[in-house]
Amino acid sequence: MSLVSVLRGTGVALVTPFKANSDVDLEALGNVIEHVIKGGVEYVVTLGTTGETPTLSKEEKIAIIQYTYEKVAGRVPVVVGIGGNDTQSLLHDLEIFPLDKAVAVLSASPYYNKPSQEGIYQHYKMLAEKSPKPILLYNVPGRTGRNMTAETTLRLAQLPNIAGIKEASGDMGQCMQILRDRPEGFLVVSGDDALAFPQICTGMEGVISVAGNAFPKEFSDMVRTALKGDMKSAKLQNDPLIEAYDLMFAENNPAGVKAFMAEQGLLKNHLRMPMLPLSAPIHEKVKKYLSK
Repeated sequence: MSLVSVLRGTGVALVTPFKANSDVDLEALGNVIEHVIKGGVEYVVTLGTTGETPTLSKEEKIAIIQYTYEKVAGRVPVVVGIGGNDTQSLLHDLEIFPLDKAVAVLSASPYYNKPSQEGIYQHYKMLAEKSPKPILLYNVPGRTGRNMTAETTLRLAQLPNIAGIKEASGDMGQCMQILRDRPEGFLVVSGDDALAFPQICTGMEGVISVAGNAFPKEFSDMVRTALKGDMKSAKLQNDPLIEAYDLMFAENNPAGVKAFMAEQGLLKNHLRMPMLPLSAPIHEKVKKYLSK
């Protein structure tokens, strides 16, 4: 199954709103989902790392998936994040998580234990064989501590249930090698808001975005313009967002985007430990940006 047409454009890696007591705030999550769909994004990703998934229990994850389906109500495709560094645990998650309404599973490369390239390949091969939905690889060495090379990605791309990759290595040479040598129908999207525009210029089909939580219309409009090949206009749309990208990742993700969203009234500015809200000086810069 090719996801190139289904997931072309902007996907948003949804944040997980929390209440002051650290409970998941489903009502606020509903506000966020409405905000991004009305803003024109092409699809949503629930339980990406932007959703603070390392601090969510399995029960909370299942509730979030089911609530997301309910609120989206078929208006846009839903991708579910199931990633981690315990292969056996992920195989179990693929069995118990509600994936019937998902179009794909986004799975981050194993973090912290830093497997070899062969270990990464075998990990994804096992997931692909078990998953009821196509797997999207997610290479984010800044979080995992291990880059998945272009050679490993292209080797995995030959497997029948691996449908694409969210590439967040920041290595443009690596990205272009994947784009040059990928098999037909293999989806390649950006995982880095600040590089999404130039990466679309090199042939990527879109982006799974953090910034789209706060600026769904502005960001998805820019992506669509770039995908149409009007790079001059897309650059003009992207330029005002560059400062926002910097502020969103100045300290950590999702503290940055949650600060923007709190100022927009979409959620309360709460994160789960060990994540903390933005420091006061950076938050002031967020307010100043939004007041322009």
